[in-house]
Amino acid sequence: MKLAFTLATASALAFSCAAVAETYPSKPIRLIIPFAVGGSTDNLGRVLAARLSEKLGQQVVADNRPGAGGNIGTDLVAKAPADGYTLLLATEGTLGINPSLYKKLPFDPERDFTPIALFASVPNILVVNPKVQAKTVGELVAYAKSKPAALNMGSAGNGTTNHLSGELFQAMTGASFTHVPYKGSGPAMADLLANQIQLMFDNFPGSLPQVKAGGLRALAVTSAKRSPLLPDVPTMAEAGVPGYDVEVWFGVAAPKGLPTDTLATLSKAITEITEEPATVQKILSIGATPLTSTPSEFGQRIHSAKEKWAPIVAQSGATID
Repeated sequence: MKLAFTLATASALAFSCAAVAETYPSKPIRLIIPFAVGGSTDNLGRVLAARLSEKLGQQVVADNRPGAGGNIGTDLVAKAPADGYTLLLATEGTLGINPSLYKKLPFDPERDFTPIALFASVPNILVVNPKVQAKTVGELVAYAKSKPAALNMGSAGNGTTNHLSGELFQAMTGASFTHVPYKGSGPAMADLLANQIQLMFDNFPGSLPQVKAGGLRALAVTSAKRSPLLPDVPTMAEAGVPGYDVEVWFGVAAPKGLPTDTLATLSKAITEITEEPATVQKILSIGATPLTSTPSEFGQRIHSAKEKWAPIVAQSGATID
């Protein structure tokens, strides 16, 4: 009887321990943000981490791991255990552009990650120094065609989304600018305000304050729809460039092999957060637009981004060893 009792007790304890082990999450989660503190990626990541902590009942720590165009933090996640406790705030740049931009990428966006859910997107905005005579996209294109390479187009660096947004614009319109890459949007913005460069396809949050203050003139947003924050600024399609649509997406991914139940838990939580009115307002206040998706839809978005940007990167000549 004593042996039977002992075996029964041991079985019950083993079952109990297994049940506890299978409960996700049972400890804090790291959300790796592969860029520095203060930018759009960081701001969105912190909104998500704070709300996801409340939703899951475990702390979600926003962990910035910047460097190499987002590759350092992204690679960290690619090589982490697939247990749901190390997540990546993925961007279109890291998973969609970098595969074509970097000659030696330490990870494969489709092979090494489990897409979980999209979270938000940020359009770029075509802004010019007020001293530029062009007041519309059409006038800018006409001037750039009549005086090829006369206008300087700044960017946060070779291969960044604002650089490639400009390259796509030139390819679609026949306009010709001189690209001036900077080490980040901040220095580029300073020179744009000083008219050292004349235009930039900047991320929305970076240019919005300057546009509202009158320091820059906004000609068009790069998204398919107008932004509620600048409702009078047309889209590129409305401004005369049909088919031009650039919105940099942000989503959450995990290492390949994430358990199905963990994937379902995270996907459901992120989608519900993105649909909450309070979170929607926070996302909009950053200059972004909320997005939702299934894991498979996010995976398709990654694949489509690689296909979209590869020829633009090749055309631009941008490459990083």
